[in-house]
Formats: sequence, structure tokens, C-alpha cells
Amino acid sequence: MPAPDLLLRLLTAAGPSGHETAPAAVWRAAAEDFAVVSGDVMGSSVARVDGTAGGPSLAVIGHIDEIGLVVTHVDDKGFLFFAGVGGWDPQILVGQRVGVVGADAVVPGVIGKKPIHLLREEERKKVAELRDLHIDIGAASAEEARELVGIGDVAVLAGEPVELRRGRLASRALDNRLGAYIALEAARRIADGGGSPGDVLAVAGVQEEITMAGAHTSAFALQPTAAVIVDVTHASDAPGVDPKEAGDHGLGSGAVINRGATMHPLLTSMLLDVAREEQIAHSVEASAARTGTDADAVHLQRAGIPTAVVSIPLRYMHSPVETVQLGDIDACVALIAGLALRLATGISFAR
Repeated sequence: MPAPDLLLRLLTAAGPSGHETAPAAVWRAAAEDFAVVSGDVMGSSVARVDGTAGGPSLAVIGHIDEIGLVVTHVDDKGFLFFAGVGGWDPQILVGQRVGVVGADAVVPGVIGKKPIHLLREEERKKVAELRDLHIDIGAASAEEARELVGIGDVAVLAGEPVELRRGRLASRALDNRLGAYIALEAARRIADGGGSPGDVLAVAGVQEEITMAGAHTSAFALQPTAAVIVDVTHASDAPGVDPKEAGDHGLGSGAVINRGATMHPLLTSMLLDVAREEQIAHSVEASAARTGTDADAVHLQRAGIPTAVVSIPLRYMHSPVETVQLGDIDACVALIAGLALRLATGISFAR
């Protein structure tokens, strides 16, 4: 299956945590085709599909931010030094091309470090650290560089989407434009089918990679009866990944349903029932405490929100070549839409 055009447009919009305006604009424009769209001061977006029978409301939340870099210093020769926005393995950054989002344009650059030929023997044994790296935008002086970029400007790696064999897609920002895309498409499927018993609230949350701020504020403001968080999880079929630790869910295995201490048992059970009865490809992963997703923020809002997590297997997380199986997307959309249709009036999540 070809990669959906909307997903490609989301992936090519630069949007590190706290600077999600560009992908949010793409998401909101697409949502206006079928839903009532709104935003908030944090930058999170909501697409509401009204319910048909006064049933419980369901928030489907995928964060739209990506990890990135932020300029912290410009030296006299015009080189940019930076910190990470979100969790980076510095080895990933060596030799990468970047786009620095300046005030007027995206400025191309490359990440450089001292060449191996010039490293002392003891230096060769050390892994690179962020402080060893710099961005070269071709400027010859601090003055020239500062005409293009400023302290606090953010950058993303140049990892444009590439369609691979067997229906696979590699790109930066699949973590987690994919979750925001699935939330939107699940709401679209509900709308196209005539609605579900209760409101469906697709949310493209912000700042998950640094504070989970969008999940905190959106869940508090929307007060959904229940919530499904959509994110990525480590695919178990890549070299070096142990299924005994990461769970057994490779590319093409469908939706991954989380069972854990902070997951609501009834909501999780309903997801499993939908998957089995509608023959949706799926697997199960376990979490002992925190999930590392927006669920950690959402389930604690107000008096507590029944929360579940649905994930997509992904290889090479937090890199410019994150890779997924496109067929797993539809499994997640079908699973979440099927859940929404089963949230009938009178259902109780009390325990």
C-alpha cells in the first residue's frame, strides 16, 4: 500500500516539542473535512465528532511533536552549538543534515565533529557527546550566522520519508506523527460511518517528548469519559532487540495493546475483544508501571480517566530512519474505531 498523502505531509513539516505549529496546521486542515476543530494556548489540536446517543466520550490522543535540536550558542566563526530537544543518542547525529528553523526560512546545515584522522588515540575510544558536535550552515562569521538564525531556534534532521519494500516506510518523526495521524483517521472513520454513541475527540497533543504538557492540559480541559493513547513501541524483529524485554511484536503484526498497572482493565479488555471478534491483527505488550507515553499524564487527570494504550511497532526509534509497516496503521485505526462504537450509554468504568 502506498503511504497516505496526509501522513507524508505531516512527516515533512518540522515540529520539535514546543514548536509544533507547522504539523498542527496540516492536521487541523485535514480534520476540518469532517469534524469540529479547535486548538488551545499550548498548541494542541482537537477534532470533535459528535456522538449520536449520549454515550461516553472517548479521547484518542497522539502526540504531534518530534525530537529536535535547539541552538544554544553561535561562535565567532559562525558555527552553531546546540542541545537536544527530547532524547537523542549523539551517535545518531554525527554527519547528519539538518534544517534550522529560522525567523524567515528553514536554513540548511550539517552536523560536524572533529574528523577521525585528527583524533588522539584516547579520543577514538570515546563515543561522541553533544558537546563535541556543531552545526555548520556555511557562515563565515558570527554576524553572518546571526542574520539567519538565533539563539533558541530549533532544528530537525533531514530525514524525508522513503518508501521501502514490502509496504514499509522510513522517516524521521514517525514518533509520533503516526499517532496523531491514527487518532485523526479513527475519528474520520467514525464520522464516515455515521458516528458512535458518544463524542470522539481526536487530539494531536504537544510536547510529549519533553513534558507531556499537551496530554496534561487536553485531558484536563476535555474531561473525556475514557482515553486511548496512540504511540509507537519498539519492534521486536530488528537485530539486537530482545522480545523477552521489549515484547514480541514485529513489523506487520498489527496493533499493539498494552496491559499494565496504569491501564484500565475494562478498556483494555474491550480493545482485546474488538481485535479478536473483528479479526484485527494485534499483539499484547506489558508495562509494569510507567508506559513512557502520554498515558502517564492522562490517567491521573481530575478524578482519574480510564486509559488504554495502542501502539505501532517501529524500528530505529529516535532516529531519522524510523521504520514502520504501513499495514499496521489500518489495524490501529480499525481497532480504535471499533472500540468507540462499543462505548454504549450506561457503561461503567468503576472498580
